[in-house]
Amino acid sequence: MKTLDTIPTGKIERAGKLVKTGVKIGGNYVKYYGKKLVDPQTSRDTLNQDNAEDIYDGLKSLKGSALKVAQMLSMEKNLLPRAYVEKFSLSQFSVPPLSAPLVRKTFKKYLDKYPEQIFDEFEKDSVNAASIGQVHRAKKDGKQLAVKIQYPGVAESISSDLALVKPVAIKMFNLKGKDSEKYFKEVEHKLKEETDYILELEQSREITSECAVIPNMQFPKYYRNLSSERILTMDWMEGVHLGEFTQKDFNAELGNTLGQALWDFYMFQIHKLKRVHADPHPGNFLVSDEGKLIAIDFGCIKQIPDEFYVPYFELAKPENINNDEVFMEKLYELEILTPTDSEEELRFFTALFKEMLTIFTSPFHKETFDFGDEDFWTKIANLSERYSKDEQIRKMNGNRGSKHFLYINRTFFGLYNLLHDLKAKVEVNAYREFLG
Repeated sequence: MKTLDTIPTGKIERAGKLVKTGVKIGGNYVKYYGKKLVDPQTSRDTLNQDNAEDIYDGLKSLKGSALKVAQMLSMEKNLLPRAYVEKFSLSQFSVPPLSAPLVRKTFKKYLDKYPEQIFDEFEKDSVNAASIGQVHRAKKDGKQLAVKIQYPGVAESISSDLALVKPVAIKMFNLKGKDSEKYFKEVEHKLKEETDYILELEQSREITSECAVIPNMQFPKYYRNLSSERILTMDWMEGVHLGEFTQKDFNAELGNTLGQALWDFYMFQIHKLKRVHADPHPGNFLVSDEGKLIAIDFGCIKQIPDEFYVPYFELAKPENINNDEVFMEKLYELEILTPTDSEEELRFFTALFKEMLTIFTSPFHKETFDFGDEDFWTKIANLSERYSKDEQIRKMNGNRGSKHFLYINRTFFGLYNLLHDLKAKVEVNAYREFLG
């Protein structure tokens, strides 16, 4: 794969890249509508494929938060056409890496030494290049290590990148008014945290120490003396990416074991630690030869305040969903309903969220839940499809819910999808024995 010697870091230079991408997408639409005139039966599949290619190609050279947005979107399997999901999922662990000279320059700047002066062995070619950083293998004192190096300019370009993608997001999610700013601020805050490798190191050590009680989970050890704000060193963990593992045939019992570990890992964090690994995509997990699940990235950790945690999980109880008075009270607490809503909006969004929560919280209503059950996923897909085409929802303000929904919902969407890929049957309340 071709390496990058430079990454656009200036606002104008990065904006120029996105403008070029926009021109290509415009050309794709012209071609599509031209074919549609000749053949009215022409499907959007080719258009989606061309747009996904051009958007991904434009973002991958920018890296950073622009590419991170593509990575986040790739997890929304029920919201995007398949062409986008497949292409954007490459941003998880398949983008052009930095060249060796740029890697050495980064080491010199942030650890004041070149990699060969720090490690006994250091592989100049990266083994994994993603949205914010890339990983190299190294060796020191007989230990195999993974060294994550952040791309230059990523941290500094977050605010300007989000300003560039904001108009697209506002249109895609039908956001209106100044209230939408809270969502963009939440994303900006989390992305800035993800570029702070000192913070990631501390979070990683704390959470992996707490989660060591979860069976069939493994975590790397992190090395403070070999890390800085832009370089993070940890144990090299042997295993297959979870996404690759689920593409091949695997034993159902092993799928259940891995799924149970994953479920317990997340429930323990949410209910015991009140903070959670909020980036559950396949590139952040490995499966070892011994059938253990390895979590390798703790850059995105979401704190869950009590004022959100309490009503959120009270709405996971069927008796509260089915009690109209309690249900509406919780919707107000979670900012899904607002004092300025019209009667039409109150009726519409109360009905929408009742249907949505009845489906999404159904795993919590049973002792054992089968995430391989296609009926569950058909209901989710049908709901997404129906409301994506609903003309009424387009006329209403899409600013719905506390800012905390962004990363908590992302966590559950990602978790459910991973469990579905594993076809896992999980004991829903098994995690409680680890709460102490």
